[in-house]
Amino acid sequence: MTAPIVLIVGAGDYIGAAIARKFASEGFVVCMGRRNGDKLAPLVADIEAAGGTAHGFTMDARSEESTEEVFARIENEIGPIDVLIFNVGGNVHFPILETTARVFRKVWEMACFAGFFSGREAARYMVPRKKGCIFFTGASASMRGNPGFAAFSAGKAGLRMLAQSLARELGPKNIHVAHLVIDAGVDTAFVRDIHRARGQDPDALPPDTLMNPDSVAEAYWYLYNQKRDAWTFELDVRPFAEKW
Repeated sequence: MTAPIVLIVGAGDYIGAAIARKFASEGFVVCMGRRNGDKLAPLVADIEAAGGTAHGFTMDARSEESTEEVFARIENEIGPIDVLIFNVGGNVHFPILETTARVFRKVWEMACFAGFFSGREAARYMVPRKKGCIFFTGASASMRGNPGFAAFSAGKAGLRMLAQSLARELGPKNIHVAHLVIDAGVDTAFVRDIHRARGQDPDALPPDTLMNPDSVAEAYWYLYNQKRDAWTFELDVRPFAEKW
């Protein structure tokens, strides 16, 4: 038997990297895609140093051609993809009067359109095999629009509806589709910079105010291990002190 394969689209330095390390530690062959694939080299090296197997790919998730190419390379050269995790972000703050058509379109392409490409391509391979998992990373914006986040909210809400449609269509075909709502600030350099811009010291925040990327990885591992008689479509996670 060959090791199962996970593809993480949007394998950044925090959430994506944590997911990669978690699945690699559980025996998965980890494939990762991001716009600048060269940036994946240190993560690939870390996983391999720990005894795992990892592959990095340059991938523009907003491009149909690039998405098809990466999926085909993995399927033809490495093996069948068992799990797709779509983890592309796009979280930007623009007041509505500063939201240009270019900004709105780009954020929507990242948060929603790219999810369509990856989800459809995963289904193209998984449906004939009658098995697989397709997971999407959501956010607070998936559920509610906040001031200054019109573009991001529209994109993430669209991704949620895409995921729900896929879950209803592909669930009966033995493909588990789930949407993970991260209703929190995750402990990343980006979020820490936001706190600093607000005059807050991120290191002075109470413990567990920011979500550890490893906790997100554990949530995905939980979804993967669910039995078919109790599949979750939507799982929301937040720190204990988060207001919601």
